[in-house]
Amino acid sequence: MDIIMPQLGETVAEGTLTVWHKSEGDDVVTNELLFEIGTDKVEMEVPAPVSGKLEKIFVKAGETVEVGAVLGRINSGDASNDGQSSEESEKSPSSSPNNLEEKQYKSNLILSDHLSPAVRRLIAEHKLDRSKIKGTGRDGRTKKSDVLEYINANKNKLNEMSPGSQNVDEPKFIDGKSVIPFSRIRQVTAEHMVRSKTISPHVNQGIEVDFSKVDYARKSISPDWKEREGFSLTYLPFIIKALCGALEDFPNLNSHIEGNNLIVFKEVQLAVAVDLGLEGLVTPVIRDISSLSVTEIARSVSSIASLAREGSLKPEDFKGGTYTVTNNGALGTLYTTPIINQPQVGVLSIDGVAKRPIVVDRDGE
Repeated sequence: MDIIMPQLGETVAEGTLTVWHKSEGDDVVTNELLFEIGTDKVEMEVPAPVSGKLEKIFVKAGETVEVGAVLGRINSGDASNDGQSSEESEKSPSSSPNNLEEKQYKSNLILSDHLSPAVRRLIAEHKLDRSKIKGTGRDGRTKKSDVLEYINANKNKLNEMSPGSQNVDEPKFIDGKSVIPFSRIRQVTAEHMVRSKTISPHVNQGIEVDFSKVDYARKSISPDWKEREGFSLTYLPFIIKALCGALEDFPNLNSHIEGNNLIVFKEVQLAVAVDLGLEGLVTPVIRDISSLSVTEIARSVSSIASLAREGSLKPEDFKGGTYTVTNNGALGTLYTTPIINQPQVGVLSIDGVAKRPIVVDRDGE
């Protein structure tokens, strides 16, 4: 069976094969992690579509190829699956029009079974059968919450079958050091940020804002918010709503640089930075956010952040951002100097909100 470069999204024509987890001649098992692919925004782990032997690798790690390209071949021992001979495949690894639909179907099956690193880790730690866990995420993908729910529902049975399986491996140190390779997302983020600092002259400004009225509004509607919505109401949705108004007043900030031109956008497509911990930082986009109410913004931010942490975002979710907001408030920061997300022209960093003594002139003089 040919291993096909999967469709990464409707607007994505190519991807980079970042790493093979198997070598030629290795045995592979269905749904076992086979290789990883990435774009400038996302990284995906792709499992083996069938069990068998990895007979040939056509595309090496680090190479960028088009969607539908043949990456390698698995000999499953099934003539109907394996199709043309290995010799023919070596001579012509490209897809033919006659079997393109079949291969596209297979690549879609691969992506629909994608598991995020966190989910894969949980399943491995608890020695779970993936097929018994019902996925409730986008396209039927298994979320972390699905695995945790399955573990809780089968807690007694799992404890009997694999006592001590919940222990997390400690870091391995050699000569007092532990080497942790950077994920593809971290590598791409670093490259993008260095390029942005080189291209854009960064100027940072900071102001203090009285949040007393915002705090009052938040508290007035938050008593039953978490029970009703399933997440806490923070200051961020209020800030984003105010930001949208500011971008309407200063539209040149809602723009891209293209060559010697400033491309100004009518609608705000807001990229929201989401921290993935050791996995890195991503900036998925909320579309036409100016038209949303504070409540709708809160729901959108919570939803897109959850999808990001579950590894369920698609390449389209990162496209077309016109401005970026990053929230460091939970860390209690006083002042942060963010890096512009190219080709955008600005970024807003939100720092900690705290009670402080100030002088108020009630007469307004």
